[in-house]
Amino acid sequence: MEYRKLRVMISGGGTGGHIFPAVSIADALKRANPESEILFVGAEGRMEMQKVPAAGYRIVGLPVAGLQRKLTLHNIAENLRLPFRLLASLRKAGGLIREFRPDVVVGVGGYASAPLLWQASRRHIPTLIQEQNGFAGLTNRILSKKAGVICVAYDGMERFFPADKIVFTGNPIRSDIHPYSPEDRAEGLAHYGFGPGRRQLLVVGGSLGSRTLNRSMMAWIEAGCPGGEDVQVLWQCGSYYEKEVDAFMESHPDKRIRHSSFISRMDLAYAMSDVIISRSGASSISEICAAGKAAVFVPSPNVAEDHQTHNAMALVRHGAAVMVRDADALQELLPTAMELIHDPERIAEMERNVSPLARRDAAQAIAEEVYALLG
Repeated sequence: MEYRKLRVMISGGGTGGHIFPAVSIADALKRANPESEILFVGAEGRMEMQKVPAAGYRIVGLPVAGLQRKLTLHNIAENLRLPFRLLASLRKAGGLIREFRPDVVVGVGGYASAPLLWQASRRHIPTLIQEQNGFAGLTNRILSKKAGVICVAYDGMERFFPADKIVFTGNPIRSDIHPYSPEDRAEGLAHYGFGPGRRQLLVVGGSLGSRTLNRSMMAWIEAGCPGGEDVQVLWQCGSYYEKEVDAFMESHPDKRIRHSSFISRMDLAYAMSDVIISRSGASSISEICAAGKAAVFVPSPNVAEDHQTHNAMALVRHGAAVMVRDADALQELLPTAMELIHDPERIAEMERNVSPLARRDAAQAIAEEVYALLG
C-alpha cells in the first residue's frame, strides 16, 4: 500500500501514559511517509511540552486544565477558572487548525484533546479517537459521536461507543518494549548498578509518581524490608515526590534499593525485573503485557470512572496479574509482592498468561486506520 503525505494534528497529554503512545503513533505515520507533517497539541505546563520536542516533534500548548477532584481552597479556585481556560483553549485550537490545515486530527486523551477535536469536528475535519482504557471517560464518549474511527484496546467497548466506529488496535507502546532474553536482564542489572543472583523488583508509579506506592515503599523500608532480604529494588518515585523520597533515602540508606524520579531506560528496567509493582494506567498495562512480566497492580482511585480498576481486572481475570486496592496498599502491597517474587512457578504462570494479551503492532494499526479514514 502506498501512503500519501499527510498533515496530522495529534492532541493529548498530561502524563507519560498519554504522551508515549501519541509519539508512537506519530512515529508510525512518519514511517508510512517520512514527508508527513505532524503537529502535537498539549496542555501548557505539562510534561508533554518537554517530552514531545525531545522525541523530535513540534508541540503547541493550550491553556486547558483538568478538574481538580480533591477539594482544597487552591483546587476550588483552579476549578472556578476552568470555564475561562476552556474558552481560551477553544479559541486557540481553532486558530491552530486554521493555520496548520490538518488532513486529520487524532486524540489520545488528556486535557488538550477535547478543544482540538471539538473544533476539528465543527470544521468537518476527520477525527480519530484512541481510547486507552477499558472504561471510557465522559469526554471521549461525547467526542465519539462526531469521530470517524475509535481505536480501542479492550473488548466490550460497544457499551460506550457506536459499534460501527470501533476498531480493536490495542494501545501503542514504545518499540523497545518486548519479551527479554537473559542477556537483556544482565544488561539491565549492569546499567542500574545491581549485582546478579538476587530477585529483582521494579516499582513504578507513573511519570508524576504515586503517593500510595511511595508511602508503601517507605513503610516497608522503615520496617526493615521484611521478606526482601534477597530482593533488589528499582523504584521510580515520580517528579512530584522526588524531594520527599530523596530525604527519606538519605536517612534510610540501603544498597539494595535504587530510586529515581524518572526511568529513561524502561526497556532495561523491565528486562531485569522478576515482578513489577505499578499503577494500572492503560499504557503501563500495555507495556507490561508486551514485556511479558508478572505484576501487582494498585489502581489509582483518583481517576475518572475508576477506569484503572477495570484495566487491572482485565488481566486479573486471565490469571495474568494480581491487584491490591489502594486503600489496602500500605498493609498488603509489599507483603503481596514479596510472596509473589518468591514463587517462581506462579511468576512463570503469570508470564505465560500475560504475553498473549500483548498487541505489539498497535501504533502501525492506528496509522493504517488514519489512512483508511481518509480513503
